[in-house]
Amino acid sequence: MYFAALLARTEDGWEASDTELDDVETLSDLADLAREATVDYDDDTVLVFIEQEDAWFGVVRVDGEEDPRIYVSDAAAAARSSYGEILLTDEMLGRDPDDDGVVDLDALDLDGTEDGEPEASDDAEPDAADGAPGTPGVPSGPLGDTEILADLGVPEKNLLGLEAGDALNEIADVLGAAEVLETVR
Repeated sequence: MYFAALLARTEDGWEASDTELDDVETLSDLADLAREATVDYDDDTVLVFIEQEDAWFGVVRVDGEEDPRIYVSDAAAAARSSYGEILLTDEMLGRDPDDDGVVDLDALDLDGTEDGEPEASDDAEPDAADGAPGTPGVPSGPLGDTEILADLGVPEKNLLGLEAGDALNEIADVLGAAEVLETVR
């Protein structure tokens, strides 16, 4: 089960609204949805909170027309979710957006390794950067802009210490928006 909400900062404080993400397919769609929640399109800050059943949470920050900033508490868990995939951009994952994923078969040796790569031994430890099973190339743990909320009172150290399940409530409490978030929970 997912929870998604928008917190828009206005002159009068924070305003919360729950949101459906069924029509959101890209990060651009999500940013547009966030911008629509503001009165002053150019200056207001909007936070998009997304959480999946104590497995992971994500925060997207949209400040006016600037590019969205993203933080995900557990990238590997988010990668296994349709809403999490929206947040895990190629840029965040260090992927080339023009890479179509096609393997150059001519560059492979008969044993399946690429030219110049050592063969993997059976006792080799899996690379932590490969992520959890089923999510190759997606690291386990936090990913993204860890300073996303620092100017709002949630420094990097505190953000990294939050656990899915209570994190969004704790962030809202620090922002002074706990009561408005509770109205949409």
